[in-house]
Order: sequence, then structure tokens, then C-alpha cells
Amino acid sequence: QVQLVESGGGLVQPGGSLRLSCAASGSIFSINAMAWYRQAPGKERELVAISTSGGSTNYASSVTGRFTISRMNAKNTVYLQMNSLKPEDTAVYYCKAGIVVGTYGSRSYLEVWGQGTLVTVSS
Repeated sequence: QVQLVESGGGLVQPGGSLRLSCAASGSIFSINAMAWYRQAPGKERELVAISTSGGSTNYASSVTGRFTISRMNAKNTVYLQMNSLKPEDTAVYYCKAGIVVGTYGSRSYLEVWGQGTLVTVSS
């Protein structure tokens, strides 16, 4: 099957930076949009940034100018560069991708989530 594996979370001081990675593996035919979400304690999961297969990107207003999403399509990987981190960025960060699996004769579309990686911003 298909899975997403995230890495790069951890503890960082306010004003610091972290880079998250999310790699897709399995029987992948193609990948459409790839996105990062986050869920803080006691809050709903929210979209942080999204990258379409066409190369466009969009960000939550709370992270615009501080976070950058990028993709390395040859490695089926999406990154989230997070700069100027604030305590309110503390959350579990999840990767999500729209993935087409199968072959030319038989394909299906899946929305796949990663397991999450914890980012803690604290002094």
C-alpha cells in the first residue's frame, strides 16, 4: 500500500527554525496535492500549507511569511520550512497527500495521512 512518513519535529526556542519532511512510499502512480496540517492540544486540526501538483502554494494567514512548503517530486517528498517559530505554533504536524495508486489499467485515488510529528516551541 501507500504510506507517508514524517520527520523533523522537536523542541525549539521561540524565534528558531525547524524543517519537516514527509516522504511517500508504496505503489504510487502519481501524487496530486501535498499539504501540512497541524493540531494543537484542545483545538481542531487546521490546514497550514498546501502545494498542488501544478506548483502553486497556499498558506494559513497565521504562518504566511514564516513557513515555506516545497516539494521534491522525484523523491515523492514534501517539506515545511518553519522560521520565526512562536509558542502558538506548538502542535502535532501532519502530512496529507492525494495519491493515485495502481497502473494504467487500474487506478484509484487515495487521501493518505502521515502519523504526525510533534513540534514544541518553548523557552
